[in-house]
Amino acid sequence: MELPAIKVSADSTSKEITPIALAIHEMVAGLPVTMRTLNKKGLRIEMGKIVDNNYSGPILEMALETNSTIKTTPKSGAYKDIPIVVSTVKDENGNAVAAIGIVNVTHGLKFKH
Repeated sequence: MELPAIKVSADSTSKEITPIALAIHEMVAGLPVTMRTLNKKGLRIEMGKIVDNNYSGPILEMALETNSTIKTTPKSGAYKDIPIVVSTVKDENGNAVAAIGIVNVTHGLKFKH
């Protein structure tokens, strides 16, 4: 039996990255998750559902530009004033091809710096 492959590239669509974002959403007990690739907008997941499949946020974009993990509280966008952490998915050469964000809507968990 051949298993389907999941491949993430800078040009992956929101549909292609959905399985990864949904798995992370489940792993973090349903906290909102955002994900996009370098060249395509992505998705936003809340309460087990995709609420936007053409999503990009300022911190996702900043993480892709700087190829780094960012822990901050955005001053604009869908998650204004809510702590988030965004990290990049890197290719074999260390270049950012996607970014994934977790939104700390509980305000109680502290993301370790």
